[in-house]
Amino acid sequence: MDRRPGLSARLRLTLSYAGLVLVTGTVLLAVVWLFLLRYVPDNSQGLLGISPNRYLLSRVFGRAAAVAMACLLVLGLAGGWFLAGRMLAPLTRITAAARLAGSGSLSHRIRMEGRRDEFRELADAFDAMLERLESHVAEQRRFAANASHELRTPLAVSRTLLDVARKDPTRDREELVERLYAVNTRAIDLTEALLLLSRSDRGNVTRESVDLSLLAEEAAETLLPLAERRGISLDVTGGEARAGGSPELLLRMVTNLVQNAVVHNLPSGGTVTVRTEERDGAGVVRVENTGRPLPPDLVPTLTEPFQRGTARARTDEHAGAGLGLALVHSIVRAHGGTLDLVPRPGGGLVVTVRLPGPR
Repeated sequence: MDRRPGLSARLRLTLSYAGLVLVTGTVLLAVVWLFLLRYVPDNSQGLLGISPNRYLLSRVFGRAAAVAMACLLVLGLAGGWFLAGRMLAPLTRITAAARLAGSGSLSHRIRMEGRRDEFRELADAFDAMLERLESHVAEQRRFAANASHELRTPLAVSRTLLDVARKDPTRDREELVERLYAVNTRAIDLTEALLLLSRSDRGNVTRESVDLSLLAEEAAETLLPLAERRGISLDVTGGEARAGGSPELLLRMVTNLVQNAVVHNLPSGGTVTVRTEERDGAGVVRVENTGRPLPPDLVPTLTEPFQRGTARARTDEHAGAGLGLALVHSIVRAHGGTLDLVPRPGGGLVVTVRLPGPR
């Protein structure tokens, strides 16, 4: 923003300090005049007939007072300029860091030393903001790179299939159409997931009263054929659990949780348990599944976009793009809820979602 030039904060503080010193000196001189000089007799004998009279004292005192006021002015300006510089030095460092951040350098930190005060609290808050901003920008860059890679894969596969069909006209066209359909379906699902992730990240979701138990039953009914093909037992228990939010997004959240629990399970004979309840005015969904043991350092990364748990059992049919729990995390965050992931001692994962109740 273009602004007209004005006095710097240091100069204004300096003038304020000097003005305060001059006002203080003036008050002292006035006190001396009111309570001392005014009581000196103004005659030729002076006080008690031996002291100088008021006229002589006023002349001597006036010259000394003028010199003293000039010295106070100089000291006030010099001392004020020095003190203002010392006081505003932290602000200068913060301003320099802000300019660096504005130019794109988010790795710089102020790290102001010393005891806590207003300037150091501001510097610490600015450092924390830069750290979050740098993390967010790095996450967005990784997301863009991974999304480009994931979207390029089905397109490259489609082009390869078309090249094969063009070079070999005798190839079975029905098989080609089926494979192209599968690749195109995966690309559409991935695009829809990216759009949904972007929508939930913006946080502009509708707020309705939603029963999470009904969403859990719907998701389980939809994914029951998949669970039966994999030989996994899928159970939904619990009671009514009201939450405030978008029915579409919350249904996608529960569906992703159940689908992840089914896909990332034992090759056969596994279990998935979905439980809903209300706790302290909030709706709670708990999804627990069996599976292979998960390393503790892997669990916190499962909510990152395009993060695939390599230690989790899966098939090529449902390899996915690594957006399942990322979508869940984004939807939960948009609804002001919490998401907890805890590895089971015997293998598998326990995911607990807590959402605020309807207002």
